[in-house]
Formats: sequence, C-alpha cells, structure tokens
Amino acid sequence: MSINAPISRRLTPALLIRSMLFAAGQGLLSVLFSIAAILALPLPYRVRYRLVSRWTHWNLWWLDKTCGLDHRVVGEDNAPEQPCIIFCKHESAWETLALQRYFTPQVWVIKRELLWIPFFGWGLATLRPIAIDRSASRAGLEQILTQGRERLNDDCWVVIFPEGTRVAPGERHRYRQGGAALAERTGYPVLPVAHNSGDFWPRNSFIKYPGTVQLAIGPAIESTGRSAAEINRLAESWIESTVENLRHGQPCSGVTRRTAGRESETVEENSQRV
Repeated sequence: MSINAPISRRLTPALLIRSMLFAAGQGLLSVLFSIAAILALPLPYRVRYRLVSRWTHWNLWWLDKTCGLDHRVVGEDNAPEQPCIIFCKHESAWETLALQRYFTPQVWVIKRELLWIPFFGWGLATLRPIAIDRSASRAGLEQILTQGRERLNDDCWVVIFPEGTRVAPGERHRYRQGGAALAERTGYPVLPVAHNSGDFWPRNSFIKYPGTVQLAIGPAIESTGRSAAEINRLAESWIESTVENLRHGQPCSGVTRRTAGRESETVEENSQRV
C-alpha cells in the first residue's frame, strides 16, 4: 500500500456524510456557475474564463472543508512562462479541478459527451474545450491538431490525459498519440504532470478520503526535432515513475522541493504526515 494513501478505506458514517455534503455543494456551485457562464457569453473569452474558473477554486476549498482533502505541489518552477501542452495522469476528477488553479487559461481535450451533462456541460462548453468523438479516431486526431494549434496560438494551455480515460492507482494504459502528434506538429513543449489523487478520490467513487494529494510538475519536454513516439515515451517514463515515487515517498526526478503556498519541505517529509 502507498504510504501516501489513506490509512483506512473503511466506510464510516462520517465519510459518507462528508462526501454527501461535498456533493451537495458541488452540485449547487455547478448550477450557479453554469448559469453565470451562459450569461457571460457576450464577454471576452479571458474575462469569461476568469469568472467561470472560480468554480474550481470554490470546489477545492469546499473539498478541504468537508472531506479534509487538500493538496501540495512540487515543481512549479518547471512550468514555462508561455502556455504549452500538459500531459497529466488521469486517476480522478480531482486533477480536472486542481490543474485550473495553476495553469490559466486552459482548455481540455475531452469526450464530447461531457458537453451533454446538464449545467456542467453547458458551462464547460463556454470555455472552448476540444470536444472529440472518440469513436472517430482519425477525425478526432485532426480536431486535436487543428483546434489544439489554435488554442496554443491564443496562449491557452492545452491539457491532455494521454491514456484517454481514468485509471486506477497502480494501473497504466497505452499513451495515445494525439497529444504527442500535436507537440510534434506545432513545436510546443510538453509539460508532464503526475499525482496520486486516485488514492483519495478513486475513479467512479462517491466517497472522498481525507489526506493530502501530492502533485508534481516535471521538466518540460522539448518537441522540436523529436517524433511523436519519442515525446510520448519521454512523457510516459517521467509520469509513471513519478507517480510511483509519490506513492512511496521517494524523491521525484527533476522537481524542486518548494511547495506551493507552504513552507519548504521535501516530498518525503510531507508524505510522512499524510
């Protein structure tokens, strides 16, 4: 078991009540901010984004207050000044919230079905996501390449979950070529991001467990002169090894020890308190 994982996965009345409180607050916030997003459509994109993205900040705050789940970040100094392509491990809904706190404005490559979710999908649609039909792989790839370039040229971070779906802690899926092809085609670097959110907010789970998610931002991978396959290989190697290191309190290659918004500490020291 990971030393960063919750001490117990036993379902208790307190865990259930806290998770219910979070879900109620998140649902209410989704309705309110989705309405605000639709009303804000006439505004410039960046103004609209600043307004709507406050939804994620409130959700992270509410998650901490109700479920006792916060997070710490290492490697912020690795992020380039200019937006680029983010490759992130996908274990939970948590990272879709947290990434927006550190990379703005950003767009996601998502399955188009998410836009059909009442309120949440309507609000999401106002933020210019790259919504693809995953059943049409060739058309989806062309959409990523075309719209991804447009978003990058508009100074937006493009967030890609290269495995294409959420995976359970300790599992890994094949890294798809879309994000790496975008990097190869445009010359924008890839910023790898790893975390252990699945230990606390498992995929398809209503229950959220208290603790501290560790998120690590790796050194940017230059795409110029590299093939999509090589870009994928480098990103996968760093992300997967770092996920394991985070879970076992080991040093993370290529990241600084400064923790965002906290006193300086090592990943190992931090993990001992979770």
